[in-house]
Amino acid sequence: MPGLGDTTAMLARLRKTASLPSASGGALKRTASFGPNPGQLTLLSYRPERLPPGAPLVVVLHGCTQSAEAYAVNAGWLTLADRFGFMILAAEQPSSNNPNRCFNWFSPGDVRRGEGEAASIASMVAHLIAAHDLDADRVFITGLSAGGAMTAAMLAAYPELFAGGAVIGGLPYGVARNVQDALRVMSRADGRAARELGALVPGPQGQARPPRLSIWHGEADFTVQAGNAHDLAQQWSAVHGLPSAPHRVEPQAFGTRSVWRSATGETLVELNLVRGLGHGTPLSTRGEDALGQLAPFMLEAGVSSSLEIVRFWGMDDGSTRAASTSSADVAVARPTAPADRERDSVGRAVMSAVSAVPAGVQETIAKALRAAGLLK
Repeated sequence: MPGLGDTTAMLARLRKTASLPSASGGALKRTASFGPNPGQLTLLSYRPERLPPGAPLVVVLHGCTQSAEAYAVNAGWLTLADRFGFMILAAEQPSSNNPNRCFNWFSPGDVRRGEGEAASIASMVAHLIAAHDLDADRVFITGLSAGGAMTAAMLAAYPELFAGGAVIGGLPYGVARNVQDALRVMSRADGRAARELGALVPGPQGQARPPRLSIWHGEADFTVQAGNAHDLAQQWSAVHGLPSAPHRVEPQAFGTRSVWRSATGETLVELNLVRGLGHGTPLSTRGEDALGQLAPFMLEAGVSSSLEIVRFWGMDDGSTRAASTSSADVAVARPTAPADRERDSVGRAVMSAVSAVPAGVQETIAKALRAAGLLK
């Protein structure tokens, strides 16, 4: 695994390439004044033609060395905005704030409510909702790497602003307070128990429930170690008051999807681990679901994380995987016989006993228990 010095050098080498002009021809509009901007960020936005009143808003946060427009274009977000009818807010970090243009997700003064970069992004959201008559109840946020970690920070600091989020190659909220902390957890995940990670997130700000969260991470990510994705899932399952073990681990063509569900069967947290993928946004640039463009940290994976995230949020056509009920889901929801309930209680007791072990170990134990018929 490359060291931290190698990672820093790689980012520097790729900086020029990642900052090349995007293929959109300058489709995003810059807004010079949008209200309080303590974090000194730049607001870029994209509004599809004939967007109706009450449309959703998606906030897109780029990764280190990237520009806001290049990331929004290459990840396919402008195409999806045209296809499904929503507006894009692409916040941009200037190099004057961070030499590698990373959002400062590890700086307490930039991730607390009412301060720094987090306050600037919240101000951008409020401005676009008012200026374009958007639906304040359908605001979503996603980001890659440092943008993913800042996404987690926004969901923690301003949960009432967002209906859902998606973190790609990112980290949990509150696990770093300076650059040294950031480099440490990037290479070796924090690994605290779910309840401890959940306790790092501030209490609710009046919303009925925390935002739903989709997590994407490459299993071969040597820049932000994949254990961070497990920690993030543990953090948000605790925030939602869910068990630390997922309700289901589903094999996918790209890898695995672990889901944490509400009492009514709605998926509130999902963790997607992409087999063989390094550090970057998973794309599918070939076939029926072709979307986005390959670029530094924009990686072919045979699955479009952007499209899957839109489906998770329920923004595609109303018949989404997040809201649908499969035959397997019906089987889980059906009343169980006493013997089945007794076996399941044994499995849940085992999972409760191992709640403090790493999430990856928990998933392995859960799979074994399900294979033995001891856990639903």
